[in-house]
Amino acid sequence: MAEYSFQEIERKWQQYWKDEKVYEVSNGSDKPKYYIMDMFPYPSGAGLHVGHPLGYIASDIVARFKRLNGYNVLHPMGFDSFGLPAEQYAIQTGQHPSITTDENIARYKEQLQALGFSYDWSRELRTSDPKFYKWTQWIFKLIYNSWYNTESDKAEHIDTLVAALATDGNADIKAACDEDTPTITADDWNGFSEKDKQLFLLKYRLTYQAETTVNWCPALGTVLSNDEVKDGFSERGGHPVVRKKMPQWSMRITAYSDRLLQGLEKIDWPEPIKEMQRNWIGKSYGAEIDFSVVNSSHKIRVFTTRIDTIFGVSFMVLAPESELVVELTTEEQKTEIEEYVVAAKNRSERERMSDAKNVTGVFTGRYAEHPFSGEKIPVYIADYVLAGYGTGAVMAVPSGDQRDFDFAKKFNLPIPLINDAQKLTKTEADPTKEGKIINSDFLDGLSPTEAMERGIEEVEKRGIGVRKVNYKLRDAIFGRQRYWGEPIPVYYEEGIPKLVPDEKLPLVLPEVDEYLPTEDGDPPLGRAKDWNYKGHPYELSTMPGWAGSSWYFFRYMDPDNESEFCSQEALKYWKDVDFYLGGSEHATGHLLYSRFWVKFLYDMGIIEVDEYAQKLVNQGMIQGRSNFVYRIDGENTYVSKGLKDQHKTTAIHVDVNIVKDDVLDVEAFKQSRADAKDAEFILEDGKYHCGWEVEKMSKSKYNVVNPDDLVQKYGADTLRMYEMFLGPIEQSKPWNTNGIEGVYKFLRKFWSLFHQGEAFQVSDEEPTKEELKVLHGTIKKVAEDVERLSLNTSVSTFMIAVNELSSLKCNKRAILEPMTIILSPFAPHIAEELWHLLGNEGTVVDAPYPEFQEKYLVEDSIEYPVSVNGKMRAKISFAADASKEEVEAGALANETIQKWLDGKDPKKVIVVPKKIVNIVV
Repeated sequence: MAEYSFQEIERKWQQYWKDEKVYEVSNGSDKPKYYIMDMFPYPSGAGLHVGHPLGYIASDIVARFKRLNGYNVLHPMGFDSFGLPAEQYAIQTGQHPSITTDENIARYKEQLQALGFSYDWSRELRTSDPKFYKWTQWIFKLIYNSWYNTESDKAEHIDTLVAALATDGNADIKAACDEDTPTITADDWNGFSEKDKQLFLLKYRLTYQAETTVNWCPALGTVLSNDEVKDGFSERGGHPVVRKKMPQWSMRITAYSDRLLQGLEKIDWPEPIKEMQRNWIGKSYGAEIDFSVVNSSHKIRVFTTRIDTIFGVSFMVLAPESELVVELTTEEQKTEIEEYVVAAKNRSERERMSDAKNVTGVFTGRYAEHPFSGEKIPVYIADYVLAGYGTGAVMAVPSGDQRDFDFAKKFNLPIPLINDAQKLTKTEADPTKEGKIINSDFLDGLSPTEAMERGIEEVEKRGIGVRKVNYKLRDAIFGRQRYWGEPIPVYYEEGIPKLVPDEKLPLVLPEVDEYLPTEDGDPPLGRAKDWNYKGHPYELSTMPGWAGSSWYFFRYMDPDNESEFCSQEALKYWKDVDFYLGGSEHATGHLLYSRFWVKFLYDMGIIEVDEYAQKLVNQGMIQGRSNFVYRIDGENTYVSKGLKDQHKTTAIHVDVNIVKDDVLDVEAFKQSRADAKDAEFILEDGKYHCGWEVEKMSKSKYNVVNPDDLVQKYGADTLRMYEMFLGPIEQSKPWNTNGIEGVYKFLRKFWSLFHQGEAFQVSDEEPTKEELKVLHGTIKKVAEDVERLSLNTSVSTFMIAVNELSSLKCNKRAILEPMTIILSPFAPHIAEELWHLLGNEGTVVDAPYPEFQEKYLVEDSIEYPVSVNGKMRAKISFAADASKEEVEAGALANETIQKWLDGKDPKKVIVVPKKIVNIVV
């Protein structure tokens, strides 16, 4: 057989696809459009390991399959190239982050192209490219110049608000705005100075500056998102993080809370992602109630969704960040309170919530008055209460809430016994019915739902509270005190933010001498010389990483447009993403913020869709398969796994790349470790067998497998198919190089179908029924599998088909040519080579997907197992359309069956059509 020279074949066709621009796509076609997109990667210096391409391979198979089926397919790729890692490297080395980023991108592209992905590289994006972030800055300006009209339920240009203020003031304006926005008249507005007007508008703008509690990392000199903080330390570098208040740019995503919830109902996204977003938005219905502070003019306002539990309140809790803490703390408690507040600021919100059982707190020295009973109840501060949710204060019901219960037990506080119905919405007697409230005259006899409504009426009647819909979602902090990010297109005139004119965009990152904050504590941009707009200083913060990723999918549609963010023609043609694939870890970051920006752009009339991705699939993680060697304690001796229990040993990770089928390459191991150079090895059957364990793939565990090595050894087509073969795309699964040989052998076997000896040779003979059955079964199964993303079973189908065709000694063009097309999305290089060897012009990428014909799967005859008294005695073939009577008669007339009947008449004959015959004697 002619050798399957995969390295030569893959290089050849990758160059051909590039030279012929096979994957470049136009913004317009008579074909239906299909837009498939991967979440673009951050290009790290480590490059790709075998876990990274999993989603890219799956999306590439779908993209190629759709193209074969007559779609105009947009399948782009780009890079989320701003970020903290490049900046940290710049701080350490002094090298500009752009240099590191460009090098990393070049490495990523080389690896991606080696895997034969059908990306239209002419549309490549980089968020750090000024040609791209010019339009991120343009969108920022649009958001800044907008407000949210809750009456029309959409964003509008700020000019419509200004006009309303000048005519009628704001008493009747319904808007998303700061809670402390004062009511003003038209005369007030018209009497404001220009500076006062701009300060007032900041209370309405969809992006604004305000004092905000943030995660501040002194070592990194920047604000971090909750996702970037773990256990009070930065995920990057492990530096301490504190909570502090500072002026920050924020975006009023809270204005879109309801629409973000409603939109989830019309998109085909994984339910866990939707649920995470619902929980993050956290819509709840209830009431805000005021508790007066004894001997004080202050009131503590709390939000509750269970007003029916108010008679179980025995203490109050304030968030440590609450402004009331300073006001209410008595002199005797001041020192202890201040120390606790400092400690609480060193813990992230996530840590405080996840560690809720380990409650801590301090008494303020003050008491509040219960609004119904008039009882005095103590006021504490505790970090399990967050300033950002509700009012930053809670009425504690220890018999109805676990955290309140734990707190009451720890501080020996009363736990009033209230009716079970107030703790649970169901009764033990009848789980389908709600319990009844019996603790007060106005709640007597009501279910919790009824009590909630009645309770709200009562607090509003007494003037101690109001009905309230609350959300956990907070406005998104937008500024970052970093260098390597999109500059915010703002300058300051007399302290008032003003926008850089469109003609001055992009506002490009300036050069700085170092990438650290200044000695005065300003962000790194404070080091730039002469960086101002007509003498007015620019904003020194940069945008967060999610800015560019909130709209990049539209830029792919028209990446070279210099006059607009995307042409209307391109937007009308592509509209939205049909299929989006990426990691679930972005559920409440990128995937939520991008939905927010899209809804805003929709409100502005710029785009026609208010959800950008119709379908989302989250790929699972490929985990590492670690190997271990066992060193006898106190000796420089390693013992094979099967013998390790005879000694006291320590397990040591070993590089999986010098292990095959769990057998160690001893010489390679000796060379990899200086301390193993003269070591002794106790073997089994002449081999050193390693242990193994499934862990996260990481360098520290020596279980990272480089795809380059596998492509070099087995080829890109083998790696592509093997990654799919590992299991369903959505599930996590362990990597095991041991199985890749099987896929490699399959491709060689497929190659051999086209060859006789060293020669390429196919026959033009008519195919047999058996061969057509194999072909059309494969056409049908693979098409169904790709549509439902069951790509692992497609690989199995190919293997079965090739085995059957090999058994039939099939080398017929009528079978092998369509088989080549079907295989091409999975193994494009070998398919392209065979397509051309078959004498075809052009590329297999543009071939039509073979048409499935049901008739070839219809059986002419059915083989029935025939049993006598429950034991199978013969197999007899009948026409597929034979009646039960014909099958029964034929079975009884069969010579073998006659022998087992031994002249007796059967008592019963059971015929299960197309299945089995059972004769009872």
